[in-house]
Amino acid sequence: MMRAAVCVRAGGPEVLELRELPIPTVRDGWSLVEVKGVGLNRSELRTRQGHSPDVRFPRVLGIECVGIVADSTDPALPEGTAVAAVMGEMGRQFDGGYAQYTLLPNSLLMPVTTTLPWEALAALPETYLTAYGSLTAVGIVPDGRGRLLIRGGTSSVGMAAAAIASGHGIETMATTRRSSKVEALTAAGVDHVLVDDGESLSASVRAIWPEGPDHVLDLVGAHTAVDSLRLVRRGGTVCVAGSLSGWLIPDFEPIALIPPGTKLTSFHSDSLRGSAGASVLRRIVHEVEKGLYRPNIDRVFGLGDIAAAHRYMENNEATGKVVVLP
Repeated sequence: MMRAAVCVRAGGPEVLELRELPIPTVRDGWSLVEVKGVGLNRSELRTRQGHSPDVRFPRVLGIECVGIVADSTDPALPEGTAVAAVMGEMGRQFDGGYAQYTLLPNSLLMPVTTTLPWEALAALPETYLTAYGSLTAVGIVPDGRGRLLIRGGTSSVGMAAAAIASGHGIETMATTRRSSKVEALTAAGVDHVLVDDGESLSASVRAIWPEGPDHVLDLVGAHTAVDSLRLVRRGGTVCVAGSLSGWLIPDFEPIALIPPGTKLTSFHSDSLRGSAGASVLRRIVHEVEKGLYRPNIDRVFGLGDIAAAHRYMENNEATGKVVVLP
């Protein structure tokens, strides 16, 4: 038997119940992973709230995890191999990482070799793959040119993006709604921190960059994407890669709302799952080991405190990544 945090129905953090479940049995194409760490994500919060219509409860949530292969059906991934996994319908169509063991498709498993502790490794996969992919989408990686505005800067992805951009010599600006989080963004490598009080952000941005940023990484998403299109310089790029304010942009009219020559793109970490992201993740882990990037861990919870962890995330108390150790 194993312990698992089961989302029994849609609702508040209290619907996450710690239960004893049978350890899954391997089947063709799937291997058993002993989970050593899980990074929490806003998408899991929204799934728990009932905003993922394809998800059926009860379900073990968790779109990512790190751990050790405990029972393998893939000769290339023998027992004892350290692995990470993200997306691919983890925690949605099949049980995910909120457990001591999880059964995952071999195609999702990314082998890693590292000296990092489990909590540090657990903070990296979804967060840093999303940040790296988003910066690639706007053209910053690998060219290393332009000025970047990160909206939602104190999210785990925002802080990872700041670390990567800073590592590439990019001048960065980031927003936060809380003045108490300014110091954390500066420590993450942000050059200019703006406290977004809900009033016009444009004046504050243009006081520093009169023509606007070359790129905007919008992690707030639905509520700010249109404003980001107005903020970015003409011909610049806005990448929506977060859903802190939801997934849908209401009444969006592309011709009216996208300035001529300006580009609107997006990034979703599902495109870097499995073999597609393995080399990128290994590079990220290596850069963290060298001290170029930081895991940006805000707080570590035990699996038995999963409801408290979700409540902490839902209340926007974290500055960086929330990690759960089973």
